[in-house]
Amino acid sequence: MRAPLLRLALLALLAGVAQMPAQAQQLGVVQSDVLVIDIERLLSETIYGQRLQAAINAERDALIARNERVARDLESEEQALTELRATTPPAEFRKMADDFDAKVTQLRRESERLSRDLERQRDLAPVQFMRVVQPVLGELLREADAVVLVDVRSVILRADVADVTDIAISRIDARIGTGPEVQAPQEGAADAAPDAPDAQAPAPPAAPAPPAEQ
Repeated sequence: MRAPLLRLALLALLAGVAQMPAQAQQLGVVQSDVLVIDIERLLSETIYGQRLQAAINAERDALIARNERVARDLESEEQALTELRATTPPAEFRKMADDFDAKVTQLRRESERLSRDLERQRDLAPVQFMRVVQPVLGELLREADAVVLVDVRSVILRADVADVTDIAISRIDARIGTGPEVQAPQEGAADAAPDAPDAQAPAPPAAPAPPAEQ
């Protein structure tokens, strides 16, 4: 999911810099009509990209821990409810079981909402990254007097001299550093990824059935 988003963001920034006038070649940038760049490496090797990924991984780990804690608490509550079954009047026990079911449903919905929010944030992070580094990549494009910047995964054969990934990483680190804060995800900001969320909540236990009325 991440690579297509990065490529779309790259195409968008190229459209913006295509109208800008070319500047004189700078030291370290080859003169070429076509430049090649590894956008996955930009995200994984720059200080800013690593910070984005570390923040999302930390939130994922926290959500997984929360889901596991909720599951343990519900299992304990279910066990306690089951032990009360034999000594509790049927009508009273039925109400306790219904309350437990409602609690399980509420917690499951909350967990699913948090998982969707995390997934949206994960999908939006590469887009935000490309927007922030756009000025650096546009500068490289103009310095090389190039007309197009191509993702390395879209190229069959290439000359290593046309690959500007290393210099792009160096300049992004120097100019952007850790970058701005991660944007908070919003409903509808990005489509959900087709794969299941990493922090999917464990299935909560079902409430025990009430005893049969005598």
